[in-house]
Amino acid sequence: MSKAGNKGEWSEFYAFVKLLSTGRLYAADEKTNRIDNVFFPILKIQRSEEGNLAEYVISSEDGSVEIHLHADTVGRLPQSELIRMAEYLYVNIKAGDDHAFTINDSEQIMKKLSCHRISAPSSDKRDIVMQVHDINLLNASMATNFVFEITGLTESLKSEINSINTKTKIKDRINMIREHGHMTYSRVSNSEFASNLMFIDTHMDRIIAELMLYYYCDNINECRTLIRKVEETNPLMYPREGLYEYKLKKFLCSVALGMRPSEHWNGYDEANGGYVIVKYNGDVVAYHIYNRDAFETYLLNNTKFERGSTSKHKFASVYSEPDGKMYVKLNLQIRFI
Repeated sequence: MSKAGNKGEWSEFYAFVKLLSTGRLYAADEKTNRIDNVFFPILKIQRSEEGNLAEYVISSEDGSVEIHLHADTVGRLPQSELIRMAEYLYVNIKAGDDHAFTINDSEQIMKKLSCHRISAPSSDKRDIVMQVHDINLLNASMATNFVFEITGLTESLKSEINSINTKTKIKDRINMIREHGHMTYSRVSNSEFASNLMFIDTHMDRIIAELMLYYYCDNINECRTLIRKVEETNPLMYPREGLYEYKLKKFLCSVALGMRPSEHWNGYDEANGGYVIVKYNGDVVAYHIYNRDAFETYLLNNTKFERGSTSKHKFASVYSEPDGKMYVKLNLQIRFI
């Protein structure tokens, strides 16, 4: 029976086959255009299979790929056959829908490659050659809630605000809070995420909070547009332009290369090699540590804020804490455009 996967998962498997077929990983510019004269020769690719490490050794001499498992050679495929496999996968991935789908004959392809799964776990970003990003760069969770303090509201207004259940209820609730009181940023709900953000910048949480207010109140979702709005208002009174953009790029890059909100992070990238991207035309390109600036620009230009579930992640309702003060949480989720 064929395995099912979404486009991101199938794209990861496609990238694996494509890279084996070419033996080259091309660099990309900030617009993801392939730089034809800059590429990284691939000698071998390692892939974890059911707790074992499989190695795929590329021989440029005879144009073949030798498969090793448990230090034994278990197979050999010509790159010409891998090229046909990659083309077949590409056509079927393009034709697939937005949900999980199967690809006919994929089981035979996986069997020839001694593969038992389509993709790596989404939490594992260490083997970046095999890591193709999910549609979400930063998943919504209760750990990505930001807390805002509210002053000037009565208990009756609090109940009235929480009863708003329109399609634009978050925006409408914030507008009513601001109409009758004041709303100021307080803190990140999750202490681990707060500490992680401090590794990037001591004001990173405040910058994100400002971006979130524009997103929820002004219907602006693209990161590049949001950061321009914050640059214009300059809430932190920075002495020159570009500082907000610089810090947001660092944040996006940190998330892409291993920082997760609810886990302890030491400021170092897990993906020290690079970040692989599968383009719509089938090209597989990479941002390496050496062209990190281009990667950061790519992230800024290709990500947007998105709303998570208010009930699942418990945000957008006014609540009181034991100190008697009122608060409201807003949630952060970032996905690729």
